[in-house]
Amino acid sequence: MEKINIQFTLFSAFYAPLIATMSGGFLKEERLEPDWSVAPAGVSAIAALEDGSAHVVQSALSQSFTPLMKGETPTCLHFAQVNEMDGFFLTGREQDTGFSWSKLEGADVILFGSGQPLAMFKYACHKANIEFDKINAIHVGGAADMDKAFRNGQGQYVQQQGPFPQQLAADGIGHIVAQVGTQIGPCGFSSLAATHEWLATDMAKAFTRAYAKTRTYMNEESAAEIARAQKPYFPEIDQAVLTDCIATYQQLGNWTPHVEITREAYEATQDIYEFAGGLTQRFPYEQVCAEPPQ
Repeated sequence: MEKINIQFTLFSAFYAPLIATMSGGFLKEERLEPDWSVAPAGVSAIAALEDGSAHVVQSALSQSFTPLMKGETPTCLHFAQVNEMDGFFLTGREQDTGFSWSKLEGADVILFGSGQPLAMFKYACHKANIEFDKINAIHVGGAADMDKAFRNGQGQYVQQQGPFPQQLAADGIGHIVAQVGTQIGPCGFSSLAATHEWLATDMAKAFTRAYAKTRTYMNEESAAEIARAQKPYFPEIDQAVLTDCIATYQQLGNWTPHVEITREAYEATQDIYEFAGGLTQRFPYEQVCAEPPQ
């Protein structure tokens, strides 16, 4: 068995396809022994590629925009999709089957303070024809801080990835009122990245074979079975909640079966970042993305 080092930028059920390479045994079928970690708070997982401590990282296309806008060549390429749609939810205090995004104007909403979650949320507001600046945005820190703040009574709404909102609902604290992804549509939301050198290796080819099987598994296997296999990775989440979360992402279409990052998804991401102010010029697909190793 050959060890493969994988690092997550964030660890949640939203990234279940990458987790499933381990929990479903697909890497072991390719004679790869996974060793996984999560990037320290405030540190990009790309740093783990640069210092050689990771072979593959869960990242986002937008990570390459910053060096490109500085005239620099990114140290990595994004070679596979993880999610082809935003995976954040809006949870409110009350059940609201008639929710509309206009209700956010003037409301206290706990939001991520920067990065892709905020850029995507601003674009969702634009698509919903509401003004982001009319929202009373509350920034309290990372995902765990946001969950704690909402549980302690702060905010009328909170922006979260699964399975946090599903656990809030199970605990009777909140009710999911909207899915940000359906407001935005398909895009290159999260990806797998690696160095140019690693992508030319036999390990990269073996990993991609495992990951291709995983993409099929995520769409054809039941949410209950996927949740059962991944439960050890989420010891504090109820298994029924994890099942509900995975089923929701399956139905939403986050985990489309193909491995590659499509040009359409890439261009949609550039549209979003242009609107949110995080992209001052557009870059060719080939400067950010690569075809999956074969």
